[in-house]
Amino acid sequence: MIIISIILFCSCAKTNEKVEEQKEAEKKGQYPLTIVDSYNREVIIESEPKRVVSIAPNITETIFALGAGEKLVGRTDYCDYPEKVKSIASIGSLMEPNIEKIVALKPDLVVASTHFKEDVLNKLEELNVKVIVLYGEESFEGAYAIIGKLGKVLNAQEASEKIISSMKDQVKNVIDKVKNAERPEVYYVVSYGAGGDYTAGEGTFIDKMINLAGGKNAARDTTGWKYSLEKLIEKDPDILICSKYYDAKKGIMNTNGYKDLTAVKEGRLFEIDNNLLDRQGPRLADGLYELAKIIHPELFK
Repeated sequence: MIIISIILFCSCAKTNEKVEEQKEAEKKGQYPLTIVDSYNREVIIESEPKRVVSIAPNITETIFALGAGEKLVGRTDYCDYPEKVKSIASIGSLMEPNIEKIVALKPDLVVASTHFKEDVLNKLEELNVKVIVLYGEESFEGAYAIIGKLGKVLNAQEASEKIISSMKDQVKNVIDKVKNAERPEVYYVVSYGAGGDYTAGEGTFIDKMINLAGGKNAARDTTGWKYSLEKLIEKDPDILICSKYYDAKKGIMNTNGYKDLTAVKEGRLFEIDNNLLDRQGPRLADGLYELAKIIHPELFK
């Protein structure tokens, strides 16, 4: 029994030692690193990646924010920020990336996020392409987790910690500013008219963002995204917010039902860069700030 206990003790000690070594390696940016990705796969990063392909706009934005933009050799058609990313080769869409183009770029690492299909992952792995999938829950904590892991993978942990700290400060600043303010009813327009009426229902991340920004989500009486125009007209919210792209504001102002809402007639239909709210990346705190500025302009002069 004594011998068995000694063996078990030694085994546990070695395991603990290995875990501590791995933690220390991550702190120092040493490789190899073992990262558990969002598919719950243990991915071993043997050395610092020098050639990276991003298959998500939020990943692309984070890579640049980390100061590692020079490593990026491929991105999707939807990766449009920062401006300099447009000079980098595209590998197609998020859900249907071009496998041949990815392989031709000879990446050390492919980083994917939401909307990434498992069959694409399997094809890339069959071709010996290293892939890591990073996405988190739809929250600031989820965004921090992505930024933190990507910082470790790209040997930019110090930069990732600064980004996360700055984001937390900005979020706290917004929450502190609006905490005693009255909360107007806010309706976020995802889609309208012939395409169907869609908004951000209760429990969505945008619903949470509206609350953090000092508003009340007018669509909190539903879950998911579908909404009815009849309900919206009945609610007649204080503020409408839409994307600044696709002439959304102009369209809403000329669409039956919407054009007769008090907020639209009285000039309380506002535009926002929806990428600041939709992408789990370093600009998410900026999105909260812009949202709060729309809802409470008097507090953000």
